Amino acid sequence: MNRTANSADIRITDVIAHPLIQQLPRPTVTSWGKYSEISIVLVEVRTDAGIVGIGETLARFAPKAYAEAIESLLKPRLVGQNPTDITALWRSMRRSLSGRSGGMLFESIAGVDIALWDILGKVAGMPLHRLLGGMGRTEVPCYAASVNWGDDAFMEEELDRYLEKGFPRIKVKIANPVKDACKRIALLRKRAGDDIDLCVDANWAYTLEEAVEVGRALSDNNYFWFEEPLRPEDETGYQELHRRCATPLAAGESNYTLDQMMRLVANRTLSYIQPDVARSGGISETRRMAEFAAAHDVQYAPHIGMSGIICETASVHLAAAMPNIKAMECETDASPFKTAITGTAPGADRQKNGMLPVPVGPGLGIEVDWDAVRRLRVNG
Repeated sequence: MNRTANSADIRITDVIAHPLIQQLPRPTVTSWGKYSEISIVLVEVRTDAGIVGIGETLARFAPKAYAEAIESLLKPRLVGQNPTDITALWRSMRRSLSGRSGGMLFESIAGVDIALWDILGKVAGMPLHRLLGGMGRTEVPCYAASVNWGDDAFMEEELDRYLEKGFPRIKVKIANPVKDACKRIALLRKRAGDDIDLCVDANWAYTLEEAVEVGRALSDNNYFWFEEPLRPEDETGYQELHRRCATPLAAGESNYTLDQMMRLVANRTLSYIQPDVARSGGISETRRMAEFAAAHDVQYAPHIGMSGIICETASVHLAAAMPNIKAMECETDASPFKTAITGTAPGADRQKNGMLPVPVGPGLGIEVDWDAVRRLRVNG
């Protein structure tokens, strides 16, 4: 029987995970190292109403393992169920892991959850930001990511690229040695001038004492946040750094669920939370994180990193709907994950003066080019 798109009895018929891999056009360099290759998993949820939802899983490495988890662990819990029962399905998927929340499974759940929300929006005929409550926004603030770590001349050249694109907010990657990081913090502030908002991302590079030293340089040069200076597990270290560092702290891209960031938000150690929708349990759990932060006067700044257009678009919808948005990350590398798999241009090409337009179509508001997906898919 063919069911209409607005039927209350719509059912999931299949869940397909597409592991994708690509070479980056320009390597990304952080304190972790040099990334020349990146991967994601595109999640396709089909229904008997002919509606297809799409999602994205953050799968930096071994994307075939994620695809196997989605199709062997999660798919049996989904097929035959109503895709609009998102909370019930999320809880069911979570119970496929009997241990604590996190890791590959929660990144896999994130991709499915985004696809379910896409279906809900298409059933309702509404864009996701309105289904999420809506703030009446037609655009959201973003910042350029990122000035890669390197020598003085390289980082100045990277900064100039973003200034030429008209970004008023720019993120800088920093690493060890500390003295070089502090030098470049001052160098880039001088080159950018006082009217450009600069922030830094350390990707866990530092010990507490090193972070305190870097924090002084950031404060002296008026940077607006210090992102992930310490290991995400070191909550006591973050509290001590907050006491000793005048620059606001940002973190959260490494968290999977609300409980993993609750303490540092509730005690105001963090000024900005940065969950990644393709990691942090999808739209459902990321929304809970953002709303909890809003209740504690902490701002929301979505992380997207080296993800694809689906993650970016879902993040735009969340940013548009949450009352406490600061600015969302706008990755500028023109990777095929952002340029080839849909007809939607990446945010770096659509932003004007640091503002991204909010999609208006139903669901995510984007359509997938399945031929491109097949070209990027990892086979064998």
